[in-house]
Amino acid sequence: MDASSVLTTLYLIILPLLAVYGFHRSSLVYLYYRHKDKQPVESGKFAELPAVTVQLPLFNEMYVVERLLDAVSAIRYPRDRYQIQVLDDSTDETCEICRNKIDQLLVRHPDLDIEYVHRTDRTGFKAGALDNGLGTAKGELVMIFDADFVPNPDILEKTVHHFLDPKVAVVQCRWEHINRDFSALTEAQALMLNGHFVMEHAGRNRSGRFFNFNGTAGMWRRAAIVDAGGWHHDTLTEDMDLSYRAQLRGWRFVYLPDIAAPAELPVEMSAFKAQQFRWAKGSIQVARKMLPTILRSNATWAQKSEAFFHLTNNFAYPLLLLLSLLLLPNLMFRTTHGVREVLMIDLPLFFGTTLSIASFYITSEREVARMSGSTSHSTWGTLAQIPLVLSLGIGLCVNQTRAVMEAVFGRETEFVRTPKHGICGKLENWSGKKYRAAKSLTPFFELLMAAYFVVAVDIAVANGHYISVPFLLLFLFGFAYVGATSAWQGGFGQVVRGLWQRDEQPGVAVISPRSPIAASATPDPILLPVDTTGVELTDQVGL
Repeated sequence: MDASSVLTTLYLIILPLLAVYGFHRSSLVYLYYRHKDKQPVESGKFAELPAVTVQLPLFNEMYVVERLLDAVSAIRYPRDRYQIQVLDDSTDETCEICRNKIDQLLVRHPDLDIEYVHRTDRTGFKAGALDNGLGTAKGELVMIFDADFVPNPDILEKTVHHFLDPKVAVVQCRWEHINRDFSALTEAQALMLNGHFVMEHAGRNRSGRFFNFNGTAGMWRRAAIVDAGGWHHDTLTEDMDLSYRAQLRGWRFVYLPDIAAPAELPVEMSAFKAQQFRWAKGSIQVARKMLPTILRSNATWAQKSEAFFHLTNNFAYPLLLLLSLLLLPNLMFRTTHGVREVLMIDLPLFFGTTLSIASFYITSEREVARMSGSTSHSTWGTLAQIPLVLSLGIGLCVNQTRAVMEAVFGRETEFVRTPKHGICGKLENWSGKKYRAAKSLTPFFELLMAAYFVVAVDIAVANGHYISVPFLLLFLFGFAYVGATSAWQGGFGQVVRGLWQRDEQPGVAVISPRSPIAASATPDPILLPVDTTGVELTDQVGL
């Protein structure tokens, strides 16, 4: 078999494998609508409400911690059964901001029970902080919020009564996005997360499949945490790990998509990539750790098969990267490739996968609009965003392939949290913020892939493969968008902006009226030029 046959065969093997993961999304849409009427219902109301501890794991969150503490202190619940734990592993000004804010809250709410726990040893990272907090937690129920969340005051009132059923271990709420309209990137993230939180979570939960606690905006029964073996920190997704261990022990999870918990989306491409890297690597680590146990368990076939797709879904990224590399030689070797072959092989798989993904996001947006009573995102508007979401997924495959390979080969890395900037409005600027993504060579490889597809498009046009051009442009735009945005927002862009600012007179900095730490730290300028070349990268986040 010659090289052209080998490459073509490999291409035609990878494409159907990717299509399987694409079509799996359609199965989740089917599960959602088939079991749409099986909404979780409280079995009753507590005569006496149980004690609840709200845990707030923090690490260097100076821009959002005051906003978080204000929101959590405003949650409605009997004060004699309500405790707040600030689990702070910070190494910067966040510690002082936290203490000052807590002092202010105690003056305003003398009956508020707030415990401040500061660790200087970050053993176990977030999982370690949560586990450490359980030692002094007073609640039999534990609700967790990451620093970028702004929970509504009624969130406990709407969730706590589900725990009247003694078999319920977790109640998970849906994430909502306070800065969705900040940029094209945040719009795409919102679309992706809504698909996860509506079609995936609700489809799995209501059909009796396993699903996972998302690490935040959810409440655990403390006894379930202990029974499942507690928080482990041998994976980067401790929430997914504990979720599967608990469900295998027979505990029941409840998902409430109608209860939304507002949160901030990453506004920086490299921060978004760092978050996706952690989630991808963590899910493969959990697959290595838990999948053999799941497959040997007495779980149903439906639960086992869905767990397989859930935990191995990120293997689609290495397949996608390999497919990307094979597209150019495939075009070169298949110069006699006719329209009939394209119509019979390539287009059904490409369109089948694409339409499956499009239906997944369109239906999830429709359901989110119904639940929130919003009409701001129409079907046509969602459809217009699908190419960006597809391109973003393609552009991420270099970053995510590295994550998957590190997990497969057991490379250990520390938990790197996503930086939060307290950004809510379109006019706010984050470029001068202290927390920035770490420098990485990944954008260089992404831009190389973009150049690779410039050549592929040229060859496709030269050989008359016009039907392939739109798909090649999707790959080209995806790699170019992710790579160029990462480079411009990262070290390269900082150097260029620094050179430009040296030739310009500094403008007047306008103070953001929404600055979340106006009382505790220097507010953020929202108009450029402002010199950011001296920003100290004390909390680098990324690859």
